[in-house]
Amino acid sequence: MMTVIVAALLFAGVFFFAIGVIGVLRFPDFYSRLHGAGKCDTLASILILVAMALYNISDFSMGSLLVSLKMLAIAAFVFVASPTATHAITEAALVVGVEPWSRKKEDTA
Repeated sequence: MMTVIVAALLFAGVFFFAIGVIGVLRFPDFYSRLHGAGKCDTLASILILVAMALYNISDFSMGSLLVSLKMLAIAAFVFVASPTATHAITEAALVVGVEPWSRKKEDTA
């Protein structure tokens, strides 16, 4: 049963990484690309780290428990640091003068 849960988490993580890549390729400007990449990469990283922690803890030894707790601590750090870094990069782009995309009348014709 644990293998199925781990496989589902890994599949979901790879799926969200793929969606993030598609977002980076398809969105029109820097801000929306960064938004898509930041959200998807954060979720995908957490799902994959939780899957690895669950897979590692399957033998129930003290060493594997400590390694799994370290992986969960890394997931918690990614949960906090990735959106913060995305916000800082967006703020820096705004200060430098990167203009957000807007639909102009020429684009619709």
